[in-house]
Amino acid sequence: MKKPPKRHRAIRIALYNNKGGVGKTTLTANIAAALRKKKKNVLLIDSDPQCNLTSYLVEEGVVDNLLDESDTDKGQTIWSALKPIVALEGSFKQIEIIETSTGLRLIPGDIRLAEWEEYLNNFWTDCLGRKIGGFKGTNSLSEIINYYSNELNIDYVFYDTGPNIGPLNRIILLDCDYFIVPAACDLFSLRALKTLGHTLGRWIFDWNTILSLAPTDTYIMPGKPKFLGYIPQRFKTYGGVIASASSEYVAKIEKAISSDVLNVLKKIDESLISKNFKRNRLGEIKDLTALVQLAQKEGVPIFAVSAGVNYQKQEALEAFEKIANNIIERVEG
Repeated sequence: MKKPPKRHRAIRIALYNNKGGVGKTTLTANIAAALRKKKKNVLLIDSDPQCNLTSYLVEEGVVDNLLDESDTDKGQTIWSALKPIVALEGSFKQIEIIETSTGLRLIPGDIRLAEWEEYLNNFWTDCLGRKIGGFKGTNSLSEIINYYSNELNIDYVFYDTGPNIGPLNRIILLDCDYFIVPAACDLFSLRALKTLGHTLGRWIFDWNTILSLAPTDTYIMPGKPKFLGYIPQRFKTYGGVIASASSEYVAKIEKAISSDVLNVLKKIDESLISKNFKRNRLGEIKDLTALVQLAQKEGVPIFAVSAGVNYQKQEALEAFEKIANNIIERVEG
C-alpha cells in the first residue's frame, strides 16, 4: 500500500480572529512581504470565500477570469483544486500558482469555498464514523498545501481566514503549526477573544478524538496550532506614544489573551503554549488607513506604495520587519 506523503517542513500560520474588520488580509499580505524581503519563500492561501487577498494582490480582470472559470476544466483557484474530491474523482487537481511582483506565491481564493464548507461538516461526521472518505475530505486542503510546499520549496505558509467559526476555519487552524491573533483596539475585538479561545480549544479537543480513530496509512493534519502572538493595530499615536484610549484597550487585550486564549489552551495541552516568549505581543501596527488604501489599489505592500509620505512608509516597513523578525526568532530560534 502506498504510504501517505510526509508533512513538508514549511511552517503553516493563520492570522485568526472570528471578529471581522481587524485587518487580517492586510496584515497577512504585508507580513508575508516582510518575510520575503528576508529571502523566505512564502506561499499564501486565500481561504476566505470573500477572496480579499486575491483581490489585493491580483489585477481585477485576472480575478474575474479566475472566478468565472473556476468551476470549469480551465479552473485555477483553490476550489478548482478541491472540486475533484467533492465529485469523488480521486485526488485534487493541480493548478497554476500565481507569483506576485514581490515574489510571493498565491493560491487564489474562490467564492465557492462557501460550498466546500457544507461538505466539510459531512466529512467531519464521517471521520467520527471511521469512514476513510471523511479523513480524505477533511485533510484534502492540508494535502494540497503540502504538495505545493514541497514543489516550491516553501518556508512559510500563510492562510488568510474569514471572520467566522465555521468548519473551513476549523480545518485551517487544525492544519496550522501556529496562529496569530490580530486585534483592533476596540470593545468588540476584545469580546471576540473569549469566543476565539473556547472555540479553538473545542476544535483541538475534538480533533484529538478523531486522531485516535484515524487509519495509520492516511495523511492527516497534526491538530496542534500553537499561539505565536497577538498584534494590536489601527491605534492612534501622539508624539510616538499610543493614545490613552487605545493604550487602555491594549492592556485589556493582553489580559484577555492570557485568560481567554492561553489559559484555555493550556488546560487542553500545555505544549500549545510556548514558555520562552518574552512577551505575547508579536508587534503592533498603528493606524495606516491612507497607506492601506494606496497599497490595495496598487497591489503592493504598504511600505512599497508609489505615493504616500516617506516617513510613514518607513515606519510601516520597520513595523512589519519587526513582526517578521519576531516570527523567525520564535519559530526558527
